[in-house]
Amino acid sequence: MQLPTNARLYLRPVQFADSPIERDGEVARLAGGLIWFSAWELIAVENGRRVLRRTLPVADLPDDERLRAIAARIAAPRAPLPLGERVLRFDQPQVMGILNMTPDSFSDGGRHVDDPEAAAAAGVDMAAEGAALIDVGGESTRPGAKEVWEGDEIARVVPVIERLARSGTLVSADTRKAGVMEAALAAGAHIVNDVSALLWDDRALDVVARARCPVVLMHAADPKQGADGGRGYADPLIEVYDWLEARIDAVVAAGVDRSRIVADPGIGFGKSLADNLALVNGLALFHGLGVPLLLGASRKRIVGALSNEAPADKRLGGSLALALKGAELGAQLLRVHDVPETVQALRVWRGMRDAALVTL
Repeated sequence: MQLPTNARLYLRPVQFADSPIERDGEVARLAGGLIWFSAWELIAVENGRRVLRRTLPVADLPDDERLRAIAARIAAPRAPLPLGERVLRFDQPQVMGILNMTPDSFSDGGRHVDDPEAAAAAGVDMAAEGAALIDVGGESTRPGAKEVWEGDEIARVVPVIERLARSGTLVSADTRKAGVMEAALAAGAHIVNDVSALLWDDRALDVVARARCPVVLMHAADPKQGADGGRGYADPLIEVYDWLEARIDAVVAAGVDRSRIVADPGIGFGKSLADNLALVNGLALFHGLGVPLLLGASRKRIVGALSNEAPADKRLGGSLALALKGAELGAQLLRVHDVPETVQALRVWRGMRDAALVTL
């Protein structure tokens, strides 16, 4: 096959297989996890336009250095994250439980405001129900939310993080402010989860690099803003991939080890319904970044838009559908509100995956 010389090349794993048994050479393993696939979607882009799109068996990948490098990143197991005395593994999907210390979050704002002890207890309960880590945030990023002063955000999250850390619970700090990152890490947080990919605060990248902590880099249409209604993209899958790739490279160049980076396509942040659907359906493309993937679609607008405008607290079914779709496409972290239900769904999904590996 003649590949366009100056085009950017992409590979998306497609045609997923139940089992690799007796299919040597016909299937490849996705990111060292529980998923196998039998074909590539090869995409070539020039000047922002797709000039080639072809499906190829995994064994028929063209002998091209660029494609071999992408394929190697897709197949490589994701390194586990050592977090204090614990290790977070990425060989199967893990659940990140959402714990909002805000009065105005779109789904559960106000539930635990001014009661850090009850909030920490809720976080411990989520961990007991199967969440691998708890994502604690003190500022809403819903459309129209007001910016929270750094001192107020610290006061909201630090007492909760301290209690969770003392209990042995893994904690991520959901913030875009460097001062909050510093306070949260000092309080015992293990990971920074930044919806602005360390672009909102000029000091944030240095804080993460010096702390040598893992970080989630999320794509947003405008990292200086929160979520909004969506501006639309000509090719959302490719544009978000390119943005995340460039951002990962910049963060690595600033001193953050690539093995400590997680990427999030940012469902609902500056994206239309069509954009969000394209990102979810095409999620496997992002394995070409060579880092673990986080999917955060729980209770978001995408669910309401597809279910007769169901309110946020009535979106469990749609949230589970999105979580399972993410698992099927190899997402290593699923950020959710409904922990026990999602964990149960993943256990059933895992049982079916395991059964498929047994020859009859």
